[in-house]
Amino acid sequence: MVLQLGAEAGLQPASGKSPNHIAVHETVTQLNDQRFWLYAAVDPETNEFLHAKLYTTRNAALSQQFLRELTAKHDVENSLFLVDGAPWLHAALHQHSLRVQHVTHGNRNAVERLFKELKRRTEQLATHFRHATADTAETLLQTFAFAWN
Repeated sequence: MVLQLGAEAGLQPASGKSPNHIAVHETVTQLNDQRFWLYAAVDPETNEFLHAKLYTTRNAALSQQFLRELTAKHDVENSLFLVDGAPWLHAALHQHSLRVQHVTHGNRNAVERLFKELKRRTEQLATHFRHATADTAETLLQTFAFAWN
C-alpha cells in the first residue's frame, strides 16, 4: 500500500533538479504498532531531499515505483546513485539503467543523517499522538522533506 496524502497536498520537494550524485536509502520506522518504510533520495552536495515516500511494506515493486517517480521529477540519467547493500534498490536501479555505486559511508551519510532525524520525529509523533494514522505519518514525512529543503 502506498500512502498518497502528502503528495496530494503538494508537499513533495520541488522538481527539475539535475544532481551529480543521489544518495538513496530506505529504513523502517514504527508508528504505534505499525511498521512503515521511509524511502528517500537526497542530493548529498546540497543535503536536499529530491523525493521522499512512505510505504506500508518494502519490496522490489515499490522500489521500482519510487525510482519511476524520482526519474519523472528530476533529470537523473547521468547521476551516480549511492546506495548501501540493499539488493532491491540495486535491482531497481539496474532495471532503470541508472549508474549505481555501493557506498557504506562518505557522501551517502547525507541520507543517513536525514533519516536519523526523520525517525526521531516519527517516534515523537507516535509518543505524543498515540492514535496517529498512516496518513498522518505520510504528511509528517512530506512536510519534513518540504521544510528541510
